[in-house]
Amino acid sequence: MVEKTIIFDFDGTIADTFSTLVEIVNGLALQFDYPLVDELEVARLSNLSSKDIIKQSPVALHKVPFLMKKIKKELNGQVAYLSAFEGMKETLANLYEKGYTLGVITSNWEESVREFFRRNELEDYFEFVYSSNNLFGKHRTINRVIRNHGLSLENTFYVGDETRDIESAKKSKIKVIAVSWGFNSAEILQEYQPNFLINHPRDLLMVIDEDVITV
Repeated sequence: MVEKTIIFDFDGTIADTFSTLVEIVNGLALQFDYPLVDELEVARLSNLSSKDIIKQSPVALHKVPFLMKKIKKELNGQVAYLSAFEGMKETLANLYEKGYTLGVITSNWEESVREFFRRNELEDYFEFVYSSNNLFGKHRTINRVIRNHGLSLENTFYVGDETRDIESAKKSKIKVIAVSWGFNSAEILQEYQPNFLINHPRDLLMVIDEDVITV
């Protein structure tokens, strides 16, 4: 069997962080002087690229790094107690049993993610967890993973739920699998032309095993 490596994004891909993030964002609205986010705004934002969301943000550009730092700190205090998406645990178990190498690149703290894995009984499946702090520089961390683990570009996949995940994987010249159950909508994800676009964690098995279906 060909050795394949699957690198996962964490928020919105493995962990269902969405409602918690909305609560955190709304909790910081007064401090950073922006309107509360409701369901209509969430739906609108899901159809925008990551860069367009930043461009349209009501938060002054110089305040964005401070806001992101606050969000990250509060989220990391809750990550361990969140749940994986339905079907994700079974899918990860199957991928692991098939002999594929699994890893994570996340903007969260490594220790928070590993505690999430322990609480959700996923800790045995992942060979590595890398923390990436650069909002639009995840490709640099992907490149570091590839170097450190001696990975083959042809047999390495990145799995993520945002347009910036697609852009990062393409910059690193690896295949990208976009998932529609996270933040960005399937429509905007498809516009960024991932190698694969899937709608349920179990679809990962077919994509990785066959590696023949493109959008």
